[in-house]
Amino acid sequence: MSSDEYEPDLELTEALEEFTLFRYRPDLSDIEEVSEPTSPVLSSSGETQYGMLLEKAVKELHDIIEGLRLKSPFDAEELAEDFAQFAKDKLEILLSLTKTDEKRLSQLVEDPWADHDLLNAQDPPIKENGVYKHFILGAGYGGLQYAVRLLEDGIARADEIRLLDAAGGFGGTWYWNRFPGLHCDIESYVYLPLLEETGYIPSKKYAPGHEIRAHAKRIAAKWNLVDKTLFRTDVEEITWDELSELWNIRIKQSRGPLHSPWNFTFQAQYVYLAAGVLTKPQIPDIPGLLSFSGSLFHTARWNYNVTGGSQENQQLFKLNEKRVAIVGTAATSIGVVPEVAKYAGELYVVQRTPAYVKPRNQQPTDPKLFGTQVARKQGWQYERQINLNRFMTNAAAPDEENMVGDGWTDMPAYSAVLGSPSHQVVGSSPDELNHHVDKFHALDLPHMEAVRNRVAQVVKDSKTAEKLKPWFPSWCKRPTFSDTYLESFNLPNVHLLDTGGKGPSEITESGIVIDDKEYPVDIIIFGTGYEPPSSGLGSPAARTNVKIYGCGGESLNDKWLSKGATTFHGYATNGFPNLFFTGINQATITGNNVFMLGLIAEHVAYFVSEAERRVEPGQRAIVEVSKEAEDSHSTEILNRSAFFSPQVGCTPGYFNGYGEASRITDVAEKLKRARGAAWSEGTVSFLRYIQEWRDEGSMKGVSITSAGNSRSKL
Repeated sequence: MSSDEYEPDLELTEALEEFTLFRYRPDLSDIEEVSEPTSPVLSSSGETQYGMLLEKAVKELHDIIEGLRLKSPFDAEELAEDFAQFAKDKLEILLSLTKTDEKRLSQLVEDPWADHDLLNAQDPPIKENGVYKHFILGAGYGGLQYAVRLLEDGIARADEIRLLDAAGGFGGTWYWNRFPGLHCDIESYVYLPLLEETGYIPSKKYAPGHEIRAHAKRIAAKWNLVDKTLFRTDVEEITWDELSELWNIRIKQSRGPLHSPWNFTFQAQYVYLAAGVLTKPQIPDIPGLLSFSGSLFHTARWNYNVTGGSQENQQLFKLNEKRVAIVGTAATSIGVVPEVAKYAGELYVVQRTPAYVKPRNQQPTDPKLFGTQVARKQGWQYERQINLNRFMTNAAAPDEENMVGDGWTDMPAYSAVLGSPSHQVVGSSPDELNHHVDKFHALDLPHMEAVRNRVAQVVKDSKTAEKLKPWFPSWCKRPTFSDTYLESFNLPNVHLLDTGGKGPSEITESGIVIDDKEYPVDIIIFGTGYEPPSSGLGSPAARTNVKIYGCGGESLNDKWLSKGATTFHGYATNGFPNLFFTGINQATITGNNVFMLGLIAEHVAYFVSEAERRVEPGQRAIVEVSKEAEDSHSTEILNRSAFFSPQVGCTPGYFNGYGEASRITDVAEKLKRARGAAWSEGTVSFLRYIQEWRDEGSMKGVSITSAGNSRSKL
């Protein structure tokens, strides 16, 4: 049966359209007229205009897709069956290793790095029934920047601050992740925070993981935070005490395998939630997983006892003659595969969908050139960070210098994730939304064709190369960068096991099964990522895995689940005074997450500094956003959320909750999720938005009172 004889059932139309775009994709390499300008052309109003070129590309793309539907021969019944399988694949069950009761799996996230004897010998900085002015949950770059901002702005003394982290040391995700090949994928001159303040110069353009972790320790030492931080500790519950008007915080500290944990409660005036987004490793729930007799681990807790070597000395000598399977092809595996390939007897790379790989172009830092070309003047790092964000979001002026000049600055369609002032949706009709999506596809085509062509040029085996080509739009996955990943597939001991989007079908006692064929392996390494930030509709309580109760006993998690994200500027919510959190919901998102964490710390510090300034000396300040303010901000976000419509239909992944958003049909639930969108015009625009609020000076929408007094807006 030909396609023009088949008219799908109306209730399947939308789903089939999504599937057709990606499963039966056309060869778009013949659109020679579509070219990508080096920089957007800005009008006097500041909006990017690609004019006739972009409009023509949009029309041609639309015609190709329509022609595909009308001309490509396929069997309607087969298409329906394929789509059913496609939808089923999206429902892949993922196990959170931090929540499982299965001992073998829960052991995969135990801390292999903590020095329990050393930590047990230290006097704990947080004491039972203690009262502290500033309590920060998280000792990674988010928590550290909160602390530094409080100190640098004169809001707090070091002895008034306490930090807490589940890890055994500073660094957040950089404490946990120590896998071979680990580097930051953002230029280290803009990624590592506080370089000007510490005077540190990264060793490479993209610093290795152990150097990034060491920089976190450097920051903690410089600002006297080392002895203010309690490690190996989970916060179980945070509750607003109506009587004392302080937060009661219940915690549980691990003391190592030879000691019982400690449980106690303390109080704090201000609470800052800075737990990161890459904190809860997960693996696919593959039948037979627990029957495997070999070694298995997650890359978030690399097991050098199995592989040999260490993060500083990555000689994986124990892998000699071993058969290794790496499940997953996201950013982690891009670093791991080339290193494991050097040592393993046989390496099987299990791919659900191909990675989107661009060149890294790594290079060592020349200190002299760093001083003349990078650190050129005071304030250079912030200027460079903002410059990178302008190029990421298509907001750079035609004559603006591209300071970073790497792969992040030449993919204009990735702004479908980050937001952009250049491509705002003017309406919400189907035609307007379709045109908006088509614009991004037109922007994306030449870029992704170049990415796919590079795969064909690097990988010698044409069949393998074809399977390694990313067929989805650039905004569906975070890009990866490597000069060695694709090259690894030219090695005789490296084998690609492409699952066509399905993942492994089974794990046996001695191997892994793909499409009914078993591959014997000795070691299985999961590079399958983390729980997405959309868990619990992005609730700060869900993301931190803490029960949080505000005024009147209201559950923060329940507030999110009933209304969707509800914040003022993304970092505070009504009914939870003196509580601040990090995140992208109703705030901004950028490829450079550490930079974003610094912006959050700066904005929250303004809230606290104004609260402290506006109460009488000796009084305890209470700062809380109003319902009207958070509703107004939520409406602003909701009205702009259609910008992110190109993400609908992406392959399951971290950005879309592994396909969860696409499966929701209830209108009310869709609106809840839309409320949790990021600011659609990008980071630079969001900074202008919150700066204008600060410059107005009245703390509009925020109440500041002193403890013991009724709250009223100043």
